[in-house]
Amino acid sequence: MKILLPDHKRWVHDSPMDVRWGDMDCLGHVNNTVYFRYMESARVEWLRSTRETPHDGNQGPVVVNCFCNYLRQIEYPAQLVVKMSVSDPARTAFETWYEIEKAGEPGVVYANGGATVIWVDFDRQKAVDLPAWMRTMVDG
Repeated sequence: MKILLPDHKRWVHDSPMDVRWGDMDCLGHVNNTVYFRYMESARVEWLRSTRETPHDGNQGPVVVNCFCNYLRQIEYPAQLVVKMSVSDPARTAFETWYEIEKAGEPGVVYANGGATVIWVDFDRQKAVDLPAWMRTMVDG
């Protein structure tokens, strides 16, 4: 089942990265689990783009679900661009969206996906309101 990305998302960050030799599986293409690492790296890079750490003391982001649509195989060597967008800020959560392209093939999407991020108080193990700085990053 292919999950479609929404049209109303707002681009926030491009994250260039290299495919590493160890990203491949025994069939010679990037292992399916590595795509989630690419999305995670883009998300953390975006969160750190305006702050030293992506959390506030004992509060921070937690992914509660994620998905990936594998559209084309990626093989080593390759330089990628993970394009990240956000949408739908709520009281405690927001949506993140990703499109993975090869750097030399702009507009050709090799994979796309998304993740729901909630803001959690780690001590209480409970969702809490998004901090103002985070809401500003999502709202624009």
